[in-house]
Amino acid sequence: MPHEVHAVVAAKQGAPVELQTILVPDPGAGEALVAVQACGVCHTDLHYRDGAIDDAFPFLLGHEAAGVIEEVGPGVTGLAPGDYVVLAWRAPCGNCRSCRRGRPWYCFDSCNAARPMTMLDGTELTAALGIGAFAEKTLVAAGQAVKVDPNARPEAAGLIGCGVMAGYGAAVHTGGVGSGDTVAVIGCGGVGNAAIAGASIAGARRVIAVDIDDRKLDGATRFGATDTVNSRGTDPVEAVRALTGGHGADVVIDAVGRPETYRQAFSMRDLAGTLVQVGVPDPDMRIELPLIDLFSRGGALKSSWYGDCLPSRDFPVLIDRYLSGRLDLDGFVTETIALDEVESAFDKMRDGRVLRSVVVL
Repeated sequence: MPHEVHAVVAAKQGAPVELQTILVPDPGAGEALVAVQACGVCHTDLHYRDGAIDDAFPFLLGHEAAGVIEEVGPGVTGLAPGDYVVLAWRAPCGNCRSCRRGRPWYCFDSCNAARPMTMLDGTELTAALGIGAFAEKTLVAAGQAVKVDPNARPEAAGLIGCGVMAGYGAAVHTGGVGSGDTVAVIGCGGVGNAAIAGASIAGARRVIAVDIDDRKLDGATRFGATDTVNSRGTDPVEAVRALTGGHGADVVIDAVGRPETYRQAFSMRDLAGTLVQVGVPDPDMRIELPLIDLFSRGGALKSSWYGDCLPSRDFPVLIDRYLSGRLDLDGFVTETIALDEVESAFDKMRDGRVLRSVVVL
């Protein structure tokens, strides 16, 4: 029997989200029903609401979540009712050309639940990033549910399901930050601060936070920034060079995703340095760079998809680091809210007043 639950739905492009009753089916083969305990409000949810990612309305929003397995479908192994999990929007299929080549973090056919969640009238909902966790219960592919230590409180644990993993992985996996490296991070929101934390944990000797908001820069020091640069009144390229002996940083992470920040990141690298773009740009944005500079500066220009993570490997590790005090997940939680407060959380996000609002159910 389908489960009637309350959920946050984006019915039309640009319209305020609505709290509605939806139907969540029992799990089929390879699926799991999850009772959601907490879900972070991510910029990606706002992009879905505004139609910047897809036009497959109505959307069931929410994807940065922790909860408890309520039921599993036929053929599911390794999960059982009562297991505490963090949800991942990438679940490697094991069969695509990337998985077969030993690169499951790039899986090109990530698994999602096959059975749709619907409105009461039968209208199918598109689950944001294949999860849809602004709901009391959600249906996912079993591979999207990663068991973690139940001692981690859900408000914090759920954040590794997207923003924290994206930023942390951009530094550690995509950027390959190592002991003694110098790192600059442009944009000190949730993803940027996670990149700062990742770089610090990986052993960077200098981590430079760049933003236009002094409040965000002050917060970045909590996650491991050794230096801060307010780029509103200072040339960030020159400032980063000055802090790195005139050379530039070994790894620069653009957590904003705009042409101007990408150009800054490109220029504030040391020779043969690495640029990692993890901030998601709007589809109509373009970048132009002199080809001679691409050649002469060398190094690597990379995009980071979900921090190039493997959820089954990385989620438990990040939770362990949280529980041991090495990764301050609690610091990302600005406020906890109810399901009917998601629209107001979007307003706070736009104004830069929060790192993360987290829905607690």
